[in-house]
Amino acid sequence: MEITGKRICFIITDCLCNTQKLINELKTLKKLGAEIMPIIDDFTLDIKNDIEEICEKKSLHSLDEVKSISHKDLFDIILVVPASENTISKLACDIIDTPATLAVKTHIRNNLPVVIAASSIDGLGANLINIATLINRKNYYFVPFTQSNPITRPRSIIFEPDYILKTIQYALDGEQIEPLLLWKKEILFNCESFENFGFFL
Repeated sequence: MEITGKRICFIITDCLCNTQKLINELKTLKKLGAEIMPIIDDFTLDIKNDIEEICEKKSLHSLDEVKSISHKDLFDIILVVPASENTISKLACDIIDTPATLAVKTHIRNNLPVVIAASSIDGLGANLINIATLINRKNYYFVPFTQSNPITRPRSIIFEPDYILKTIQYALDGEQIEPLLLWKKEILFNCESFENFGFFL
């Protein structure tokens, strides 16, 4: 599916360690001809200016602002990146009390795709049930993810930014890109903790 001319709602719900990677992916979508509307939660406003400059649009970051556009058919797809465990939990439980959850709920109501780029410190723990709930719901699609560090943070997961574009393309065709769970060999080989456990790779 071509991205050119597609209307993408780009929602940021949490701080991201590698903000430059996120900015680069946003630039890629823009260069490919996508029309992007940013929604940014208050605690990520440190990158607000960069996002707005790339998108060439003023960002929305309040419930009232999102409500003002909720009745309009403005987007072909929503990308939530990164999707915090708080946002994922609320979507799974149908709790609509943030700009992000309101935008997603309105979009899903219109039978349109939502891409979730999960970032969760407990994604393979307590939050796993919420992720599984969304995976099994119609019109939710996940960017492939991996454990951020299987030794020191075994329950923490992070999406792979390089798969964002492909996931959007698949989602626009109604498909989940596979594989969903990634195993990154370099993470294992770079973990000094393995030496303490007697692993020999």
